Amino acid sequence: MFAIHDENGYAESVEGIEMKTLVYGDKTLLVRFKMTKGALLPSHTHPHEQTGYLVSGRINLYIGSECSNAGPGDSWCVESGVAHRAEVLEDSVAIEVFSPVREDYLPGT
Repeated sequence: MFAIHDENGYAESVEGIEMKTLVYGDKTLLVRFKMTKGALLPSHTHPHEQTGYLVSGRINLYIGSECSNAGPGDSWCVESGVAHRAEVLEDSVAIEVFSPVREDYLPGT
């Protein structure tokens, strides 16, 4: 599967955070998140392992009991079932991989 970059097709997941699934296979799914300064991603868990990379901006990322002030080039991994949340300090872009595939993030769902 290939995907050509296109700024269309984003959906708001929570206020101030838009997401777009880029590509996916049988075991992984790749998502681009655009986050607006001041947005809050509430604490949540899911059965998917989540690995991320901050392309631009700055966020406070809370994973379990740890907090990291992430900037461009920083990365993280959230294990399955671990609570995590984020505070968006600057307009930011993150790329994240989910495994197994998040069926709720598949196009058309």
